[in-house]
Amino acid sequence: MANSIVVLGIETSCDETAASLVRRNPDGSGDILSNVVLSQLDEHAPFGGVVPEIAARAHVEALDGIISQALARAETTFDDVDAIAATSGPGLIGGLIVGLMTGKAIAAATGKPLYAVNHLEGHALTARLTDGIRDPYLLLLVSGGHTQLLVVAGVGDYRRLATTIDDALGEAFDKTAKLLGLPYPGGPEVERRAASGNPLRFDLPRPMRGEERLDFSFSGLKTAVRQQAAKHAPLSEEDVADLCASFQKAVTDTLEERLSRGLERFRADFPEIDTPALVVAGGVAANRAIRTALASLTDRHGFRLIAAPIELCTDNAAMIAWAGAERLALGLPAVTDDVAPRSRWPLDESAEVRIGSGRRGAKA
Repeated sequence: MANSIVVLGIETSCDETAASLVRRNPDGSGDILSNVVLSQLDEHAPFGGVVPEIAARAHVEALDGIISQALARAETTFDDVDAIAATSGPGLIGGLIVGLMTGKAIAAATGKPLYAVNHLEGHALTARLTDGIRDPYLLLLVSGGHTQLLVVAGVGDYRRLATTIDDALGEAFDKTAKLLGLPYPGGPEVERRAASGNPLRFDLPRPMRGEERLDFSFSGLKTAVRQQAAKHAPLSEEDVADLCASFQKAVTDTLEERLSRGLERFRADFPEIDTPALVVAGGVAANRAIRTALASLTDRHGFRLIAAPIELCTDNAAMIAWAGAERLALGLPAVTDDVAPRSRWPLDESAEVRIGSGRRGAKA
């Protein structure tokens, strides 16, 4: 497009209420004008996880104010906005309804086009916003609901190479934290405790090591932690730290072994790329031990590692606004008023349906 475009993004797929204004420049670069995120951590902590009904009500109460804050921080108005982008899946259906209906209302009132964005596509395209990377590139998407390895060939063009056959990695972190009696949210707490633990004390499995298929598995690792915890109960603080460190080391070893095969596959498929890129995105991408392991892996294989900024790893609306801006810049059609939220929405809809294939919280 000849001119810059500004998009308002809305994100309500789980337990963050978020709104953002993002500008896409004519050269394809982008700027985040504002990015407001309201966490519902305190509301869900007593339950040890996200309660969908509480999340939906919190979105209803907060979203209008969050959008107003985003507009104010960007020093802009709806008149300056070229399009609206709202997450419409995958995620918790109640929250998706709140965000998508709000996006529809704003679009109708302002006459702006509306883009219904796949939450996973937001993660997939974040590196194009932050680092100016161009496709094709390899994407490792790791979060509470998803663990996938995909080729990003373009906006709307994704090919899944691997997924988890059981638990997503973020789910494994959270379940490990819960069985060790750690507070919610579990993933960051496991990482914190692991920093003071001995990663070699407990001999935990490295799932699927040596298998030719590229898929991941983390259920058995979580089970092994539970067995060790039961064997050494009651657990001391040192036991908990050592279990967390051993679990995290098993995770990083597993990712390195599994991904090495994925990097080789990508290089074979795209030999013309001198220095291909591995992009890591999603909430688990904030884990520093995982980032360090991936940096070592990509360096050995001659890849460039691009990790999303910490604030853009977890759910946010900047990535949703950017995905909408990318679609608008390509002239892709906006959605009609009858578009509906989708609790299940894989990026690669041609791939075999399994847990972790973008169908959040579903066994299919």
